[in-house]
Amino acid sequence: MERKGMVIGVNAEKIAEYKRLHAEVWPDVLKMITECNIRNYVIYLREPENLLFAHFEYHGADFEADMKKMAADPVTRKWWDVCMPCQRPFDTRKDGEWWAEMEEVFFHD
Repeated sequence: MERKGMVIGVNAEKIAEYKRLHAEVWPDVLKMITECNIRNYVIYLREPENLLFAHFEYHGADFEADMKKMAADPVTRKWWDVCMPCQRPFDTRKDGEWWAEMEEVFFHD
């Protein structure tokens, strides 16, 4: 199992919409998340900085392959088309990232 943490900005005028969308995530999107070996997925919002922090556990053997599978799913792509206008990615993110990956520096179980 591998823990992942990611961060992205959220447009202030889109926060209510983002919350509404995530209160009713499409069932096929949730199914794809599970099929791609992601568990315990949570997104936090920090205001007034308007940051979203995501954390999840990856329980698969090939993260890149699972992310390609997710990206190829038509329903997930439509979901992203709805959610992405709410988000504000960082200029400092790595090539190919939308959410900026974070380094884990501490864990206590």
